[in-house]
Amino acid sequence: MNDMSSERIEAMVIRKDRPAPQRPPMLAPGKLPRGTRLLGPLLVVVLWEAASRFGLLSPYTLAAPSTAVATGISMIADGSLLPHLAASAGRAYAGLFLGVVAGLVLALAAGLTRTGEALLDGLVQVKRAIPTLALIPLVILWLGIGEVMKVFLIFTAVLVPVYINTHAALRGIDMGHVELARTLGLTRAEFIRKVALPGALPGFFVSLRLAVTLCWTSLVVLELINTQTGIGYLMNRARDWGQTDIIVVGIFIYAVLGLLSDAVVRVIEARALSWRRSIGS
Repeated sequence: MNDMSSERIEAMVIRKDRPAPQRPPMLAPGKLPRGTRLLGPLLVVVLWEAASRFGLLSPYTLAAPSTAVATGISMIADGSLLPHLAASAGRAYAGLFLGVVAGLVLALAAGLTRTGEALLDGLVQVKRAIPTLALIPLVILWLGIGEVMKVFLIFTAVLVPVYINTHAALRGIDMGHVELARTLGLTRAEFIRKVALPGALPGFFVSLRLAVTLCWTSLVVLELINTQTGIGYLMNRARDWGQTDIIVVGIFIYAVLGLLSDAVVRVIEARALSWRRSIGS
């Protein structure tokens, strides 16, 4: 028995001394190397270009990406693109700003007070169920067919995701933090500034990423309604003349602006929520 136990002890010592097998390095959950998010879109563009070069796609059906890029450069050089781009950006970001501010205020009111919850949450949920396109005829009767109507509809479209996500984040704040605030005797304003707003930031940034994309997708349809300027107007006019290269230019502009807006929000989010990485490290 002693011999058997000594052999087991020696085997255990040998196993402990033996270096542990090296595991392949793994990425942290949710994180990808910089630039890999563009691999999918780039692959689609490459396949698209190849299909056009080999004659699988007719230029009358869909212009090649290289043709669209050349057309876009030509339109910038002759000054026919930038005024339309500025008009679209003005509409989109005006509606985005108003929608984000209103959504955040409504979420704070509904998430921090019972009266606000009772009065506001049902109204926003009703708006959530009504498509923005369904409101166009009514809003035209109210505001006409000018710029105000377009900005207002973008505003209503953006407001909903900002409210929903920020409100959910406020309602999901850890009760331990709430009890600690009561124990420390924080005032209402101090509680909002030190507990509620930091706790709602993750949900708010999720909503902001949705909003910066939604303001552009809403604008595409709205610029088809009695508009003489904007990327959507260019695309609609190009459709009438069968100019698929200009249509693709418009699609590229919307895609690039959406990606850039999302990237800016990501940078702001990383800086504003840097405390989460320091806690997790």
